[in-house]
Amino acid sequence: MTQTIAPRVRTLVLLLLATAGLLLTTAGPASAHAALTGSDPQQGVVVDKAPDQVSLTFSEQVALSNDSLRVLDPKGKAVQQGKPFQVEGTTYGVKVHSGLPDGTYTVTYQVVSADSHPVSGAFTFSVGAPSVTSVSVSGETAGGGVVGWLYGFGRYLSYAGFIVLVGGGAFVLACWQRGAGVRPMQRFVVGGWLTLTSATLLLLLLRGSYTGSGKVADIFDLDLLGNVLQTKSGAALVSRLLLLAAAALFISVLFGAYDKREAEEKRDLTFGLAIGGTVVAAGLAASWAMAEHASVGLQPGIAMPVDVLHLLAVATWLGGLSALLVALYRSKTPIESAAVRRFSQVAFGSVVALVATGVYQSWRQLGSWSAFTGTRYGQLLLVKIGLVAVLVGIAYISRRWTAQLADTVVRQGKRAPQKERVAANASGSAKAAKSAKEAGGAEESGDAKKAGGGKQTGGAKKAGGAKGDGSKRAAQLARQQAAMDTARQKRTRDADPHRFGLRRSVLAEAGVAVVLLAVTTVLTQTEPGRTEEEAKAAKSAASSSSSSSAQAGSGAVTLDMSFDTGGTDGKGVVTVDVDPARVGGNEMHVYVQRPNGRAFDIPEVKVALTLEAKKIGPLAITPDHITTGHWSASNVQIPVAGDWKIAVTVRTSDIDQTTVSKNAQIG
Repeated sequence: MTQTIAPRVRTLVLLLLATAGLLLTTAGPASAHAALTGSDPQQGVVVDKAPDQVSLTFSEQVALSNDSLRVLDPKGKAVQQGKPFQVEGTTYGVKVHSGLPDGTYTVTYQVVSADSHPVSGAFTFSVGAPSVTSVSVSGETAGGGVVGWLYGFGRYLSYAGFIVLVGGGAFVLACWQRGAGVRPMQRFVVGGWLTLTSATLLLLLLRGSYTGSGKVADIFDLDLLGNVLQTKSGAALVSRLLLLAAAALFISVLFGAYDKREAEEKRDLTFGLAIGGTVVAAGLAASWAMAEHASVGLQPGIAMPVDVLHLLAVATWLGGLSALLVALYRSKTPIESAAVRRFSQVAFGSVVALVATGVYQSWRQLGSWSAFTGTRYGQLLLVKIGLVAVLVGIAYISRRWTAQLADTVVRQGKRAPQKERVAANASGSAKAAKSAKEAGGAEESGDAKKAGGGKQTGGAKKAGGAKGDGSKRAAQLARQQAAMDTARQKRTRDADPHRFGLRRSVLAEAGVAVVLLAVTTVLTQTEPGRTEEEAKAAKSAASSSSSSSAQAGSGAVTLDMSFDTGGTDGKGVVTVDVDPARVGGNEMHVYVQRPNGRAFDIPEVKVALTLEAKKIGPLAITPDHITTGHWSASNVQIPVAGDWKIAVTVRTSDIDQTTVSKNAQIG
């Protein structure tokens, strides 16, 4: 039966790893955790006089580099001067050359948010009147490309290594101390250390290119590496490497001196290892908390310790589960039911801590019930909660198998004395028979000696040769017997239905845990729901203010309409500006943005104007594409004044499209 299980195990593991890889590759670049909430000049506006500087306001503080903010003229030439600077609070600006000629200018930004994730985007404004621009920024996405994929994979490996290292060490120390001498368990924990160390070095090398140019050639740029070491993320990664050196000492003691100690000495050493291991594990968890979501936003002083506790609970549960899987499938030393029961208790406590800290984190990152379904972070969190629920359900089944396994061990223990008495009687009979045989042999030998006389020397030589052949044969039989005993023990172990059921349920738990880890990795790279909703609210307020001021000053009309084509990447907001919104010729601008406020291109945008009161229209308008997320049409003729219906058709793929509309008073 074990022979049929092994291929299934390998197939399932490969399938789960492929699923994890798919989640990572389809996750795309890291979402903006610091959202752009405003700018001066505002997006899409037409100003009469060229500004002296361009400023951008974000939802939280960001880190700037020399090329973080750029302003490009219609031909793509940079017109900013000097380095970007902080204006005040979360507003940052850059000076531009004086006397800019009329035309459409493109502003690009690429910064690093306070929680270490890169943020990029672009928008346009015009001086005097809009113009055609040659600038294309559709491919400029922070955290994308090969470097972005490698960085995401490195993050996944770092989480996996941390879970195996911490959870495996805790499992041996708290649940199965005999495992310290088991070779597969040693390789398992050391493999976790090597994975975390390698992934940390990889992230440190990738960091500069990941938050900057995104070029593979910049991975080994020492100047970029020097800049990374001066950032909060670089300091966190270096701290992790130093703590991994201490973790190496912990591993060497756990699988070296600890395994060789007597029971009395082990008790004192267990206490010391538990204290030291907890400190190192908490420090490793803090290297994530100090540089990511927990370090910024609401209540960081509470959020960071909670995040450390959350990571430790995850590692103790999932890492211990993986260690149990290794013990059940790879160890020649059978794991005791008492050790499985101890892990069950530890896992229960970890799940309680996980739920408590997870509730707080969810409240902190979402802020409202609507964010569960209205933001990508909330949707991923729902998936994570579902996977945890499935994992807890399978763990309940494992607890039942553990209880049945323990009952079996107790029953076998009660039958053991009777078996020992039967074995003792059999052994006594065998010894008596052997003694009788030896006595008979001695008598025969004496008779042979009397009868043999002078022929005794030749017989002795033959007997000596036979004795040598017999010793070789005995050694061969002993090896065969040992192999048969090992195979018999394995068959007996695998034939136990309770142990077999436990192995299957633990394997299923580990499979769900792999997918859960992939979802968690993507979740840590996704903009929190609270931040996304605050950015939407700020953008909506800025848009309303802009619309009101525009209407008061020139009669321009601005309409914001949300759309959902139902396909992949099919949600967004389309904004239509009609200026000066009067009878006769008008300028029309159409902007398409993602729900998080980032401009993006779609295959087709069409506009239709209808005055239903006078049965005029629809008047079809096909605007020209200007730049990323921006379309424009000039000399749009409005024949009469009235309450016009402005319908916009957006197509996000070959088959996914929708039409949204709003009414506006024109003329």
